[in-house]
Amino acid sequence: MGLEGEVESTLPSGAGLSSSAALIVSIALALCRAAELELGGLPLARLAQEAEHLAVGVPCGLMDPAVSILGRHGQALLLDCGTEEHRLVRLPAELAIVVVDSGVILGLKGPAWWHDSGVGKFFNSVHLWAVEVFFFAMVVHLWGKFFMGAWRGGRGWTWVTGAVVFLIAIGTAFTGYLSQQNFDSQWIASEGKDGLNSVGIGAFFNVADFGQMYTWHVILLPVAVVALVVWHVLLVRKHGVVPPYAARVADGGRVAPNTEEAT
Repeated sequence: MGLEGEVESTLPSGAGLSSSAALIVSIALALCRAAELELGGLPLARLAQEAEHLAVGVPCGLMDPAVSILGRHGQALLLDCGTEEHRLVRLPAELAIVVVDSGVILGLKGPAWWHDSGVGKFFNSVHLWAVEVFFFAMVVHLWGKFFMGAWRGGRGWTWVTGAVVFLIAIGTAFTGYLSQQNFDSQWIASEGKDGLNSVGIGAFFNVADFGQMYTWHVILLPVAVVALVVWHVLLVRKHGVVPPYAARVADGGRVAPNTEEAT
């Protein structure tokens, strides 16, 4: 028996909403209907779970396909995956559940493709060297402005925003390193978690949680960097670039030698 069909869905793929289980259950129900086979409930959910294990390679549990089959509109499914006892629980009419799609794709096998596939290695290498160039430019820029005393002449916030951007960039690089999911990043995560626990922030910033570190790396910290860079550039446009120590700003905005400071 064969099946030719077309799939259309409003469920975002890779968003952690069990889209693969919903697709497999839909195909299974279509096959059962085409073959006039009476099969449903948990027996069909177990077959869908096995199909994900063997055909797709996703080590999912029973809950995803069971909810796709047994779930009903306006009701929650209370399922004990150990005993397989289940019942529907009616949700209050005033209850609203909001699902927000962040756009960050969930990789069920983790970021293994960064290390295993040719395309993954290419993009991983490009990203690595881009970060190297980025930090080289930032370090040269910061040291240059430090020796120029870039905070002079009412430019304190210009210097502070630039320095804070550098610190946030270090945090972004750290969370990106933890997102590599190789042996090195796992070792650093275990050591870092001990240090963070010792100062009492390990419960809020869990370096062993890949999902949390990936979110910090690709969303939260980059947003902070971009916002501060925009602020930094606006301050530079407002106050201008700091002149050298042995110079003064003459009338008309021209830099003239400052003989008093030079002596």
